[in-house]
Formats: sequence, structure tokens, C-alpha cells
Amino acid sequence: MQQLWLKLKDISDLIVFKHSVFALPFIFVAMIVSSKAQSGTLWFGFKLLILGLLAAVSARNFAMAFNRYADRDIDKYNPRTASRPSVDGRIGSLNMQLFIALNAAIFIAVAYLINNLAFYLSVPILIILGGYSLFKRFSPYAHLVLGLSLGLAPIAGVVAIQESIPLWSILLSIGVMYWVAGFDLLYSLQDMEYDTANGLFSIPSRFGKEATFFISRLFHGQTILFWFLFALSANLGFFAYLGVLIAAIVLFFEHRIVLKDFSKIDRAFFYAEWLFGHHLFAFVFLDRI
Repeated sequence: MQQLWLKLKDISDLIVFKHSVFALPFIFVAMIVSSKAQSGTLWFGFKLLILGLLAAVSARNFAMAFNRYADRDIDKYNPRTASRPSVDGRIGSLNMQLFIALNAAIFIAVAYLINNLAFYLSVPILIILGGYSLFKRFSPYAHLVLGLSLGLAPIAGVVAIQESIPLWSILLSIGVMYWVAGFDLLYSLQDMEYDTANGLFSIPSRFGKEATFFISRLFHGQTILFWFLFALSANLGFFAYLGVLIAAIVLFFEHRIVLKDFSKIDRAFFYAEWLFGHHLFAFVFLDRI
């Protein structure tokens, strides 16, 4: 029993399972806005709630495990990542392959149970989710690919409810993409020297620290713009716009924290991930009520 628990802990460390909840607010923002427009109620039923949770968790498990598997040759020489289970031998290559395949199969099966469009999009989504790990080997746009991976969450949410992709969901998704990419730029500053020495194509390694700060601020400005357009396009009200304003304030303080003391990047990560997603959901929920 103890051995099983240790193995589960290793898997959790591999995919950082506790962070799976970070994508959920954006899925459910899209689902409640869509449900309210479709049926006049925020509640979309237990079936879609359970299937949505399964889809979100399996997609993220696939993405994280594929990333760890593909990056083994990079991670083992980086002091920040050398203790990951994919590198230090706690989880072997075959077990990672099986875990990746299992979660891909679960995601596709869940998409099939949701509706036809979800099923048709399931494999392309998995390809995008895995693309980040490969992109950073030849393009500095990998940060945007990572952003797109999480940005697909609202698209998935609205497809589950109405089997279509309205304009407001695209605007919401673009905002999420820029938010994640902007933060990933800051986070990747930790590996700037390593990436430069090993020929990896991160923006910090290609353009330097000051340019990275500027591009991150630019991306986060785009986040606020597209979320404002999302609220406008979805005909949301006061509380939704207030949520966007609070998101802008959170981003402002995130950049202040990192600029003053880069060692607090993990603290900024906590603020960005928790306050951003959950507060946006809370204010959109209030608005739709």
C-alpha cells in the first residue's frame, strides 16, 4: 500500500496534479455564459459537469506527461528540473508512454460522449497540447503555443454546451492565450542562461531580459483588451467588466513583484494562477446571476 502511495506521489510530482484546477475556471466561465444564453440558466447538468472535469484533467495530464517525456534530454542537465521524476528514474520511459496514451484515450472517449464537434476536435487539440514541447526546440513562439494550449479551455467549454464556437468564446480564449504566454515569458527568465547555452528558442534566450519584460507586459495588455471584447461580445454586464478590471490590477502587481524581486516569481505565479482564473469566474458568475 505504501509503495502504491509513493508511486501515485511520483505521478503527481510528474504532472503537478494540484495545478489541474487552474484551467477549470476558464472552461466553466465559457460553460455558464453559454448555458445562460442557450437555456436561461447557469446550470448545465451533472453529466456535462463530470465530463468537463474528466476532459480537463485528462487533457492536462496528457500535456504535462508528454512535455516531461519529450524534455528528458533537456531537463536532466538543468539544475531547476533535474529532480523531476521523469529525469531521476522514479518513473521510467515505458510507464510515461502508457500514462500519456491512457490520458489521450480518456480525453478522446470523453469528447465522444459530449458531442460530435467535441469528438472531431479532440485529436487536433491533443496535437496542439503536445506541440509546446517540440516548438521550443526551433521557435521562440513556443510561449504562445503554451498559451494556446490553455486558451483552448474556453473553446472546449462552449463546444460542450452548444456544439459551436461563437465569437465571444474565441475572444476569451485569445485573452487566456496572451495571459499564459505573458506569464511564461517571466517564468522562463529563470532558465535564460541554460536555454542560451543549449540552443533553446525561448524569447529570453533570444532577445534578453529587458525585451522579455516588455513583451510580457505587451501580452498582458492584450489579455485585458481581449477580455474586455469578450464581455462586450457576450453582452455581459457590470460585474463581468469589474472582473476584467480586477484582472488588470492583478497583472499590474504581478509585474511589480517580479520587477522588484525576481526571486518572487513563484509568488507571482500563485497570484496569477489562482486570482486570475477564479476571480474571473466569480465575477462572470455574479454577472450571469
